[in-house]
Amino acid sequence: MNWQSVHWWRTIFVLIPAIAVYTIVFGTASIAGGLFDRSGRFSHRCAQQWARWILATSLVRVERRGVPLPPVDDTCVFVANHSSIYDIPILFTALPRQLRLMAKAALGYVPFIGWHLLRSGHVLVNRKRPGAGIFKRMQRMARSGASLVVFPEASRTPDGAVKKFKGGVFLLAIENGLPVVPISVSGSRTVMPKGRLSVRPATVVVTVHEPIPTRGLARDDARALAERVRDIVATAVPH
Repeated sequence: MNWQSVHWWRTIFVLIPAIAVYTIVFGTASIAGGLFDRSGRFSHRCAQQWARWILATSLVRVERRGVPLPPVDDTCVFVANHSSIYDIPILFTALPRQLRLMAKAALGYVPFIGWHLLRSGHVLVNRKRPGAGIFKRMQRMARSGASLVVFPEASRTPDGAVKKFKGGVFLLAIENGLPVVPISVSGSRTVMPKGRLSVRPATVVVTVHEPIPTRGLARDDARALAERVRDIVATAVPH
């Protein structure tokens, strides 16, 4: 039996059942805790534990490099490349901050995960009406002291190359005066690339780049900012 077969069998009979259990346990804890903590902080601590258990069971090690993270109480927008479904638990582990995801609204209907997202202040976007209420949700998130995590490629890249970043999130960052922190995730595609139902042990490197302030920028600067951040992220993502 070759290693590819071993990884496939381990994924099907060990990892998928284990991750399902973690999702139910920590999702239930998050929802229950959210009844008493409306800030979403307890729910995110549940999500961080969920992420750590998934990575430990999958034998995925995370190393953080680059510049220090912004101060804990500073709200910012973390912008990362996206090449694996594992990117979310990787970033929840690598960035010990109160984080909220920007994700499609349809995820809100997924049992446990969706319920957690809806109750803990994540920014869910209706793709048919992307601007509906999103500015107010961003303001509430900033007031709570949390930071946003965004994958502006919109979908996982199939080949590891960093694709064009969509400009919407950069416009929101400018409108809310939030600094943008470029994040490079290298190695997650080895763990589980798009289209493969098999998880491989690996070391993933998360590189934190210097924050880019947005105060003083105009709406028309969003596209240029997106291109600048994309180029920074790509410097630490070999493919």
